[in-house]
Amino acid sequence: LVVVEMGAEDEKKVRSSEPKRKGRLYAKAIFTGYRRALRNQREHTALLKVEGSFNPDDAVFYQGKKCCYMYKAKNKTKCPGRDKWTRVRCIWGKVTRTHGNSGSVRAKFSSNLPAKAMGRRIRIMLYPSNI
Repeated sequence: LVVVEMGAEDEKKVRSSEPKRKGRLYAKAIFTGYRRALRNQREHTALLKVEGSFNPDDAVFYQGKKCCYMYKAKNKTKCPGRDKWTRVRCIWGKVTRTHGNSGSVRAKFSSNLPAKAMGRRIRIMLYPSNI
């Protein structure tokens, strides 16, 4: 810690000499497709392949976590609660259960993911936590 004295009022500011730690608060996943059978597909359920998850036991950790698909739209809109205008939009969802034996999970989104999102990144937030 570094203590810095400022001015005649003897105000002391404590400043840490260590740099801020950076890190992601989400797990990376790829939208691989919709839940489907041989001939029918159900667009209301998305399949996500989570990085670092290789079996159903790993995938159980992500059950109940919130997930989001971020994309850029043509027109700018206001951010909720802020005055900033941005093109970035987000579709929120929730991981519902595991899928298969390779660590994939199923997720339901507030509106179905568009087909052009296949192969794109999904963020799985590490909350709500049940640890």
